[in-house]
Amino acid sequence: MSALSRRRFLGLTGGAGVLLAAGLTGPRLFGSAATGELLTSEIPLPAPFQVPLPIPAVLEPLARDADADRYEIVQRPAIVEILPGVRTPIWGYQGTFPGPTIESRSGRTTIVRHRNELPVPTVVHLHGGRTPPEHDGYATDLVLPAGGRYTAHAGMHDPDARISQGTRDYVYPLQQKASLLWYHDHRMDFTGPAVYRGLAGLHVVRDDEEDALPLPRGDRELPLVLTDRAFAADGSLRYPSVDQTLSSVPGVEEPYVEGVFGDVLLVNGAPWPVAEVSATRHRLRVLNASNARRYDLALDPPPPGGGAFTQIGSDQGLLAAPAVHDHVPIAPAERYDLVADFGRYPVGTEVTLVNRLGTGTMAHVMRFRIVRSGVEDSHIPDRLGEIEPLDRARATVVRDFSFRGGKVGGRHGWTIGGQPYSPTRMDARPRLGDVEIWRFVADLHHPIHLHLVHFHVLSRGGREPGPYDAGRKDTVDLRPGEAVEVIARFDGYRGRYTFHCHNAEHEDMGMMANFETT
Repeated sequence: MSALSRRRFLGLTGGAGVLLAAGLTGPRLFGSAATGELLTSEIPLPAPFQVPLPIPAVLEPLARDADADRYEIVQRPAIVEILPGVRTPIWGYQGTFPGPTIESRSGRTTIVRHRNELPVPTVVHLHGGRTPPEHDGYATDLVLPAGGRYTAHAGMHDPDARISQGTRDYVYPLQQKASLLWYHDHRMDFTGPAVYRGLAGLHVVRDDEEDALPLPRGDRELPLVLTDRAFAADGSLRYPSVDQTLSSVPGVEEPYVEGVFGDVLLVNGAPWPVAEVSATRHRLRVLNASNARRYDLALDPPPPGGGAFTQIGSDQGLLAAPAVHDHVPIAPAERYDLVADFGRYPVGTEVTLVNRLGTGTMAHVMRFRIVRSGVEDSHIPDRLGEIEPLDRARATVVRDFSFRGGKVGGRHGWTIGGQPYSPTRMDARPRLGDVEIWRFVADLHHPIHLHLVHFHVLSRGGREPGPYDAGRKDTVDLRPGEAVEVIARFDGYRGRYTFHCHNAEHEDMGMMANFETT
């Protein structure tokens, strides 16, 4: 098939023909928005809108010098109260869930020393970071538990792995624009259960361009980390790992191969919380940190005249111009920078952030209580950030990748290009500084994340990008049978990186691949 006819084919079919030809038929190929299986809690769940919205603590640096800000984080087990009155064991950065927030300045190096006091190896990835390869959190670059011996399972074998005992300093030059990043465990085969147990936190990068804008700030800037979890009868987190010790056998029990859904919706680690706000604009910095669940966020009641959210930023920072939405769909690992104007409601109104994809306990996210008036000192400019366009004609290479189910180690799993992940196989070698187009096609829902680079969405289903594809992205959501093109400049650093589905169960069961900038 010629390149032109193949492009037309993908555009006309949205990629579905490729999948059907590969034998990927079945009831869920063109199914609902769900790619996952519900895991229900074994204890009574609290009523919603009873607990205040917690804000993750901002971590103070241990030292600042002319070159860098230096931090230390201990990864350790802890007992926390997530559901009121219930004690839940977690694995947490600093023993909290989510972990503490790090705030950095663009262009100023941040160094984070991580100490692993957990019983298994860990890897830290700064999601969205433009990071040298040795600090990016490559899936086999393990930090072994402090004070003990540990033998990685056979599937981790990688002669080029960088192994540390107990601690590792991660160095982030942060030569990038202001954005909402997040850090999380990225250990090969075990990302899903480790993040589910609590290993995730925010990293905010700020710069002068963003600071100069009259956006809501201070207590009117709210981080919202969305996760879903299920709880066992003893209050612990339920997760269907084949190996509950997370030491040797990867993957989840067969019914949950498509992804794990919980029945408790947490915001910043609290179930269906309440935020008391003034009748003014608020900046909502939303991260979907769930393993597999998608959300479609809306306000109930909607503000008079509609347009609940003004989007000002995407994964990698400010949009060029604001975009108004009545609702916002968000896939795992995506971030949205939104402004909601609570001044459009009377004081005393209760506004619920709802999930249009959810039913039962998952239909509501949190509630805003407009408890006081306020002086409005913000507005949203017509122009926000400077974004360099990447034109299709500048691309030196076009690469195709299919994301689909397959057999992995004799079990159901997930593949890229028909192959499960191997840390020793290189799937693409972009030249440093080159612009490339990568075309993705999916069987089911797959949020695809590229390390190192940001990209722009060129097309979706053979058409123009969708209304939520604007700006600099590092994660793009593919729907069943859909083809998406993205364009990126592969600059910054030479070395090996990964790209993968950010449905964590898919990632752990094979849906990851490598590229190397040369």
